[in-house]
Amino acid sequence: MKWLYGMLLTGWALAANAQTNRMAYEEEIARHRADYKAEFLTSANGPLKNAQDLANLQFFEPDSTFRIEAVVRRTPESEPFNMPTYNGQQKPHVRYAVLTFTHKGQVLQLALFRSLQLMKLPQYRDYLFLPFKDATNGSETYGGGRYLDFRVGDIKDGKLIIDFNKAYNPYCAYSDGYSCPIPPAQNVLPIPIRAGEKNFGKAH
Repeated sequence: MKWLYGMLLTGWALAANAQTNRMAYEEEIARHRADYKAEFLTSANGPLKNAQDLANLQFFEPDSTFRIEAVVRRTPESEPFNMPTYNGQQKPHVRYAVLTFTHKGQVLQLALFRSLQLMKLPQYRDYLFLPFKDATNGSETYGGGRYLDFRVGDIKDGKLIIDFNKAYNPYCAYSDGYSCPIPPAQNVLPIPIRAGEKNFGKAH
């Protein structure tokens, strides 16, 4: 029976470790969301200005299965193009890389972009932009898609961690008058991404 007791101890240890990791991850996401909310109150041109507005921000429960490692294929041959926005303006971007990842056995791809305007600003020189849509848009999440931000340094050994739990809404989800980039057709995922920010809880 010693082997059985050993197996039980191992199982308990693994379960305890998994529980600890889950709690640590949930705390990380909670901190990220607290910082995200606080930034609205310090942004000079942001659409949300008070605690009542922040109360209408809604999120999916943290789900670590949406924290996914992607393989990065750089695309230095890509030509600059104008990414359309929801108010009709055009914003110059260039495709920086293609990200390939697997979720629940399905191989998916997203394009990662670089803003040619932000590249001119020292603090955003290494900024990378990932706009995307998925099967939740228009119902559970904002119809215009959601965004993720990265830095060039986040890419390590040809890999990038995409954490959809940190996906956020463009300003257009809260108020009119903003020039929010429209996710390109190649960044429309055929699956629901039930992670990150949900629909804003107040009409505008």
